[in-house]
Amino acid sequence: MHIVITNDDGIGAPGIHALAKAARKLGKVTVIAPDRNWSVCGHMKSIGRPLRVDPYDFPEADAAWVTDGSPSDCSALAGLGFLDEKVDILLSGINPTPNLSQDFTYSGTVMATAEASFWGLPAAAFSIDCPRMDPKNIDFSPAVWVLPRVVSFLAENALPKYSFLNVNCPNLPVEKIKGIRVTRSGVRIYNDILVRKTDPFGRSYYWFGGDAPESMDVDGTDGTMMKEGFVSITPIQQDLTDYGMLETMKDHKWESESDHE
Repeated sequence: MHIVITNDDGIGAPGIHALAKAARKLGKVTVIAPDRNWSVCGHMKSIGRPLRVDPYDFPEADAAWVTDGSPSDCSALAGLGFLDEKVDILLSGINPTPNLSQDFTYSGTVMATAEASFWGLPAAAFSIDCPRMDPKNIDFSPAVWVLPRVVSFLAENALPKYSFLNVNCPNLPVEKIKGIRVTRSGVRIYNDILVRKTDPFGRSYYWFGGDAPESMDVDGTDGTMMKEGFVSITPIQQDLTDYGMLETMKDHKWESESDHE
């Protein structure tokens, strides 16, 4: 099995090294990752400029490449034949903060797997709930523990086209994890505020500040299950059509008779 690994925190981040080390027990591992942090970049893809891709010394992988592109660029490289060999699975992470509910639209970690799904690659993103910890001090073992189970599922089950898995792990020792739950996407409550400052030249500048987002407590959702001590695995599909609104909009009179006179 050939597994490609990427992330959005950069090729030097502790999480990607932990993920590659664990994945290497399951097959051949190739890393293609950004040369710097791309957190909260969403599904950004480089168009209109060349990508630089260079070999990289990465002890936990069989081969590694570093690029000045985004996480989605890394997945596109894997999906479009950069490696000159078949890729079986793409994994992204391990992100040191959770990517729950609407968060995944912001996340470079998760959107790397979305890009992979465009090219027919089974893919999963891994995140852990350690938002206030130095990544160098994080115990990534919960994600390492669930990794072979996720890879086994991807190897044995064909995901629908343009679908992928979003895995979120609680910050607990493995022995305290209650289990694994297949969840639906919940709802995040964002507590952002706009902070306005003035620079030494009298010009205004702005920060997005505020408290960390929270998850609504709804049974069976990703945020609630993770908070209760379970690993959450959410299948994500990229058809974002609001089918209820679609029917309402079909009944609306969009045109008048005068439009055709």
